Amino acid sequence: MSEHVMVFAPAPQLTVTIEQPAEAVELHLHPGGQGVWQARMIRLLGVPVTLCATVGGEVGAVVALLADAEGLELRVVRRADGSGWYVHDRRDGERRSVAESPGEPLNRHELDELYGLVLAEGLRAGVSVLSGPAHPSVVPADTYRRLASDLGANGSPVVADLAGDLLDAVLEGGVRFLKVSHEELVKDGRAANDQRDTLVEALFRLRDEGAEAVLVSRAGQPALALLDGTAYEVVLPKLEAADHRGAGDSMTAGVAAVLARGGDLQLAVRTGAAAGAVNVTRHGLGTGRADAVAALIDHVRLTPL
Repeated sequence: MSEHVMVFAPAPQLTVTIEQPAEAVELHLHPGGQGVWQARMIRLLGVPVTLCATVGGEVGAVVALLADAEGLELRVVRRADGSGWYVHDRRDGERRSVAESPGEPLNRHELDELYGLVLAEGLRAGVSVLSGPAHPSVVPADTYRRLASDLGANGSPVVADLAGDLLDAVLEGGVRFLKVSHEELVKDGRAANDQRDTLVEALFRLRDEGAEAVLVSRAGQPALALLDGTAYEVVLPKLEAADHRGAGDSMTAGVAAVLARGGDLQLAVRTGAAAGAVNVTRHGLGTGRADAVAALIDHVRLTPL
């Protein structure tokens, strides 16, 4: 295995954002979706990353071109239906959805081809990241269970950032590192409320279900982590947010980047926390400066609970 990361991004989207920072209206087009945002941050942190995905139609062709223009290494399976997309209007400073489509579910042939591609790339990588589609209907949950099981059993540590049925599936397959938000834990019924003690109890249950290490993001509150059997509160300096979206995906990316290089769990969590904090100071998901992340790592504290 090499020190690079494979990101499973089954159905990336074309993101179209309308903005007006001054008098002129601006239109921004980017490849998007959880896996793309994670891969973007992993690359910014200096770790080679391969993105395994499906693309289709005119939208998919644009997604592939934009990903290539960013320098992302994209390995794709061509699909019959068009890729998903969304149009967001941010001219008043708030994000409003104009129209969107997550894309149609992948058919059996596309799933088989994608599975083989992901397995091959994952077994060559130092770490495999399993990310979710825009809507869970696009990819069956059992695909995630099988990937987690097959990659982990054959020497590729799995990092997952999922919720709902997809989270249940990867836990059944087993993962080296799980990142999840506290909102998702409450929504899925895995935590009764968002109180710290309740969430710490959920950490241990997630470990018992199949996650060796767990990181729970808590929006503006310190994150919580379970590493080698010890629960921690992850505290970092407050930074003024320009856009709160993307912090969780950047956290996952920071963790994966460190683990791919052979770093320990504590450094992985501190790097993830720093990457998430830097991301929210900017407009743009999965973006930031590697030197800013590196400078912030020493300011992140892991306090045992």
